[in-house]
Amino acid sequence: MTTPPAMRASDDDRAGTVRVLQDAVTRGLLTPDEGSERMAAAWAAVHLSDLPPLTADLPPARPARGAPGWGVLATMAVEQVRTSVHEIRTGRLSPTRVAVALGVVLLLMIVVGSLVGALLFDGHHHHFDR
Repeated sequence: MTTPPAMRASDDDRAGTVRVLQDAVTRGLLTPDEGSERMAAAWAAVHLSDLPPLTADLPPARPARGAPGWGVLATMAVEQVRTSVHEIRTGRLSPTRVAVALGVVLLLMIVVGSLVGALLFDGHHHHFDR
């Protein structure tokens, strides 16, 4: 009985292993030097069987979360504005800071509105004949 030949690794297989290793470096599980060595070995891997040993000692990656989205961004912006407009000592709102914060919010709304308008209308301008 002969053993089947080792399956060759594809670029996608190598890239998948490298992503796991990059995540491990980001999470502090590997030092940058360790991650670099393992990533180089992953890119040099010829067979699929060469890849699993490079990540065997790593805990599974955290479940992938979707992009944080606008909700999280809006919450962060509101907290930033709230923190900025409260005076540190008194906890009262400063009229100047409120005005500046409202100006910044208005400016952001104009920028976002113009971007949304450009995306929705694909940059086409409608001209009406008189």
